[in-house]
Amino acid sequence: MRVAEHAFTRVVDAQVSAEYVVHAVRHIHQTSGRKVDILGHSQGGLVPRFAMRFWPDIRPMIDDYVGFGATNHGSFLVNTLCPPALGCSPSLWQQTAESNFARATNSHQETFKGISYTNIYTHTDEFVQPALDDTGTSSLHTGDGRMTNVAIQDVCPLDLASEHIAVGTYDPVAYALAMDALNHDGPAEPGRVSRTVCTRLFMPGVETLQFATEYVNSMTAIAKELVLHARTPAEPPLKPYVFAG
Repeated sequence: MRVAEHAFTRVVDAQVSAEYVVHAVRHIHQTSGRKVDILGHSQGGLVPRFAMRFWPDIRPMIDDYVGFGATNHGSFLVNTLCPPALGCSPSLWQQTAESNFARATNSHQETFKGISYTNIYTHTDEFVQPALDDTGTSSLHTGDGRMTNVAIQDVCPLDLASEHIAVGTYDPVAYALAMDALNHDGPAEPGRVSRTVCTRLFMPGVETLQFATEYVNSMTAIAKELVLHARTPAEPPLKPYVFAG
């Protein structure tokens, strides 16, 4: 059973979003009797990891975690969207580089035993930076989980079109890597992905004739959230249950 998180435009306190993820994992696991797979794009990749960090009871309920352009360590580019004089939405503050939220999420250890972590990113991500290699902001390295950090360009070196929205919504390479993770034990193994995927424009299920309109609509919605949502002067304080160490 799977939980999907797409939180690029989610503007509320991400700690509240994480509490919803905790409830979803518990509910799905209880009703299905099966382990849960979590897929998340952008901050939707970071939020479930906050849930796993501070609600340890859900860790045995999770099989695979797949992040697409996840802001696992924040992003220096987001800092430019949050000038002190103007502020920004709570969730953007929490995606700035070295935010309290990201530091808390990554405290002690980044991954946990029994969970397979696949972090998919693209070198041409205009939002999640740095992303030049697996030392960038999206990748994970510490803890007991089984991990794969993989760039789209590790599979298709000539792919320069896969930007932030693409990697989480229609990129065929990201889809192939995610399905490889979900259909095998452990995280994705890039060597198992056929290089014929590099010749495709979209992942399965994307309507070619509707794509341009839907893409513009998505970008418009994102821009509207970034510009019009109420701004706060600082990152929301960490909840009382949050501890780091």
